[in-house]
Amino acid sequence: MIALAVTFAVTLAIMVGLWLLSLRLKDSSIVDLFWGLGFVVIAWLSMWLHAQSPRGWLVAGLVTLWGVRLSVYLTWRNHGRGEDPRYAAMRAKAGPAWPLRSLFVVFGFQGLLMWLISMPVQFAIRSLGELSWLDAVATVLVLVGVTFETVGDLQLARFKANPANKGQIITTGLWRYTRHPNYFGDAVTWWGLACFGIAAGAWPTVLSAGVMTFLLMRVSGVPMLESAMKHRPGYAEYIARTSPFFPWPPKG
Repeated sequence: MIALAVTFAVTLAIMVGLWLLSLRLKDSSIVDLFWGLGFVVIAWLSMWLHAQSPRGWLVAGLVTLWGVRLSVYLTWRNHGRGEDPRYAAMRAKAGPAWPLRSLFVVFGFQGLLMWLISMPVQFAIRSLGELSWLDAVATVLVLVGVTFETVGDLQLARFKANPANKGQIITTGLWRYTRHPNYFGDAVTWWGLACFGIAAGAWPTVLSAGVMTFLLMRVSGVPMLESAMKHRPGYAEYIARTSPFFPWPPKG
């Protein structure tokens, strides 16, 4: 319990620091850039708080691979673009109340969510049990998930880099089989991490993967992005023939 309290306190302290930085930069969307790194911090802090084990090293390493890749990619993608339109809209709606409100509805909430979702990681790292076949399954799932979202991100970046594709919708590569390969890969990664939690005997931590998948499919992932994309020419046709989340051969 002491270790959980420490990771909780450190997570919230970091989010308050990010909030203060966001006030200086007038950019609340920096919270997204830290999302992946936040889990890396929690993982290695947990390693420091507990006796190291083979499972702990494996989980911390995989979380670092996922989290660093995500944060580096988002930082590169968003460089020079200013505040994300979603946060800019929230800022405009809240007016003068936004600086204080963002502490709770953006930074505080995401910090709490990050800490709760990281439970499979924290419990797997504190486990001293031997590695099992379930750890092997978990490792494969994490690597498949990270690879899937990395390939999807690279395909999208290459597509956008071509001036001829301006205003167009990517429908090739992984994007031919799912409208959101990056989100699907993210979900697979977290189901893999949940398997580590199960291998450590912490069955309830599987809820973390369920929460992450729900957020990606129903809240901050697919719905928000498609709400912004639905007015683009050809996107309705793309929706009609392409799976929204799970990879599947296109219709027609």
